[in-house]
Amino acid sequence: MDKQKYYITTAIAYTSGKPHIGNTYEVVLADAIARYKRQEGYDVFFQTGTDEHGQKIELKAEEAGITPKEFVDNVSGEIKRIWDLMNTSYDKFIRTTDADHEKQVQKIFKKMYAKGDIYKGHYEGMYCTPCESFFTESQLVDGKCPDCGRPCVPAKEEAYFFKMSKYADRLIDYINTHPEFIQPVSRKNEMMNNFLLPGLQDLCVSRTSFSWGIPVDFDPKHVVYVWLDALTNYITKIGYDPDGSSELFQKNWPADLHLIGKDIVRFHTIYWPIFLMALDLPLPKQVFGHPWLLQGGDKMSKSKGNVIYADDMVRLFGVDATRYFVLHEMPFENDGVISWELMVERMNSDLANTLGNLVNRTISMTNKYFGGVVTDKGVAETEEEKAVDADLKAVTEDTPKRVDAKMDELRVADAITEIFVLFKRCNKYIDETMPWALAKDEAKKDRLETVLYNLIESIKAGAKLLESFMPETSEKILAQLGDGKVTEKPEILFARLDVNEVMKKVEELHPHVEEKEEAKEEVDEE
Repeated sequence: MDKQKYYITTAIAYTSGKPHIGNTYEVVLADAIARYKRQEGYDVFFQTGTDEHGQKIELKAEEAGITPKEFVDNVSGEIKRIWDLMNTSYDKFIRTTDADHEKQVQKIFKKMYAKGDIYKGHYEGMYCTPCESFFTESQLVDGKCPDCGRPCVPAKEEAYFFKMSKYADRLIDYINTHPEFIQPVSRKNEMMNNFLLPGLQDLCVSRTSFSWGIPVDFDPKHVVYVWLDALTNYITKIGYDPDGSSELFQKNWPADLHLIGKDIVRFHTIYWPIFLMALDLPLPKQVFGHPWLLQGGDKMSKSKGNVIYADDMVRLFGVDATRYFVLHEMPFENDGVISWELMVERMNSDLANTLGNLVNRTISMTNKYFGGVVTDKGVAETEEEKAVDADLKAVTEDTPKRVDAKMDELRVADAITEIFVLFKRCNKYIDETMPWALAKDEAKKDRLETVLYNLIESIKAGAKLLESFMPETSEKILAQLGDGKVTEKPEILFARLDVNEVMKKVEELHPHVEEKEEAKEEVDEE
């Protein structure tokens, strides 16, 4: 029997600068879901990458005194390095400057034009350069960009437009009949009430005021608007071609999940589905707009100087602790808060104590009392012993089902919590059975062996479940618990940290930036 396919994507990261932990969170989240689906036996295709065109990049390259291509090569390389550092198991890393992508975008544009969905006109309105978006006066908030809050300038230029209104009713109908399409539900209501129901305006899909983009091949002074170029990556890189698509495309499209930040839900649930309708392609099964990671309650931005980077976190805590932290701290719907102090607290309580200490104690006792080898003696003499064993086994057997149920709803933080409930139960089992007391009585030797056997089996079950979220840790635990014999010297999985020491290191990594630096970086803010 063929395995069922599962195609998952992240949003492609914009190459205007180094990605902070908020951008990195998304690829780790997608990776946890992709790994989990593989474990469940799905044939997974996981795609991520970088979005490399647009006026903002042209301006940044000019400031840096290099070509836009050199600029995006540097940034894209840095993004890929961080995705690899975070141990993400993507199958394809797309760059929108890839020749095969550019060629298909030109074909897609031409197809839409030939069909009458794209027409030529003039654009006049208020333009926000950082967001690369035009707005009408009425859409501005206090005269500023409704998305980023920065000033807009009046602009007029010749442009091609896409007839959004032509497909609006079809999209409204689709959203109403597919409640699972936009998740969480709060995002769906926002799209319907703020954009679709008031009536969609036609979308400007080309620009002439800058040249860093994919040229419209039949009208080369125009470049394709960055969103039409970026969104189509989900199909071009798996082999979509208007003249005949590849087997990989036939197999994987429609996507099972587009995982994106909540700030770009509009593009993914309005523009993207309408582009797909125009191409006569099925819509993705689900778009999940995840919340943001906030630092100390603020959205991270380089201008505020409150940016936390993944590679700094890895230097201080290691890859798996960083993965644990971002996955565990992100609620399903609300923004998560991140701070160095909170990371140290989690490191000490959850990772060093609950998990690390549990594995260490279990291995040490198995070595001390049985030379590293225990078998199931099945000894529980009193009612109390039987009850304690039964309860541990029940939690161990129940945890995979609980994790499954949470992962089915993409509640990744809750899934990890369930695994740690099992580890906490194992720690409680040690307190209840007191192996050190059993060890003092030769008559209790078989009971002691049974207790350690039960512990090892439960920890193994938890470690296997941990694989999607903390792959290296899972592997280390399973290797140490061995097959029939535990390791002689347990390896410390996570060391406790002193918060003052960590804060000193953080200060060394990023001494406070001067005011003028911050002002210069203002344009950068994502």
